[in-house]
Amino acid sequence: MVNDDKLYCPVCGEVTQKILPMPLLDGSGRVKELKVRIMCACRRKELEEYENNQKKLEEVRAVQGLKRLSLMDDKLSGARLNTFSETDDNSKLLKIIKSYISNFDKMYKENQGLILYGSVGTGKSYAAAVIANELLEKKVPVVMTSFIKILKDVGTFDDNERLDLIKNAKLLIIDDLGAERGTDYAIEKVYDIIDSRYRSNKPVILTTNLTIEQMKSCDDIRYSRIYDRIFEMCYPVKVNGFSWRKKEAASRYVEAKKILEG
Repeated sequence: MVNDDKLYCPVCGEVTQKILPMPLLDGSGRVKELKVRIMCACRRKELEEYENNQKKLEEVRAVQGLKRLSLMDDKLSGARLNTFSETDDNSKLLKIIKSYISNFDKMYKENQGLILYGSVGTGKSYAAAVIANELLEKKVPVVMTSFIKILKDVGTFDDNERLDLIKNAKLLIIDDLGAERGTDYAIEKVYDIIDSRYRSNKPVILTTNLTIEQMKSCDDIRYSRIYDRIFEMCYPVKVNGFSWRKKEAASRYVEAKKILEG
């Protein structure tokens, strides 16, 4: 719509054209009017919405990329705070993992990790995965794996791309410490990874079926130096309670019995 030689937006009614004085370069001192297009309110809103959508897409892609690099098992990829089943036995654990997530910047700065220890099937791996996934959603680079996987994939310490991920990740989570075979080669690699995190001031979280007493009283000097380094870096958290695996197995048995035997 034309009004007083200016253009107006037919939707919001704001001016979409601005007239600027443009001095001529012929030395006459004369000025020519230059008409330029400007954005009205509705166009500014459209552009803002587009930029916000693009930013959200970029954030989603960034998180998806970090998740692909996290090395996490698919079965743990859905572990989140809102899926954590709180009980009397694990309420303290839940409080700790919530605090670790919310205070991660400080934990990272102080190179403070965790060691989650307890019986088989009590939810140690799930709790660690909750921390991993919540931080990944905040675009924190996290790698969650196990020494068994690392030793299976690695030929030497320096020639593997996954080891670069492990060394560079802002948080490294190692599941099931102690399940790896105790060969000299394996033990040396375990120590190298733990020690590299220590020297680079980057935290590590570990889960294990071993007790603190078993680790502290270990007579094998090769393992002792690993555990000593871990105790320097990690706050011990005992994971109590019944075995979730046994409970799930019992539930599956009951359901199967209903179907098969009536």
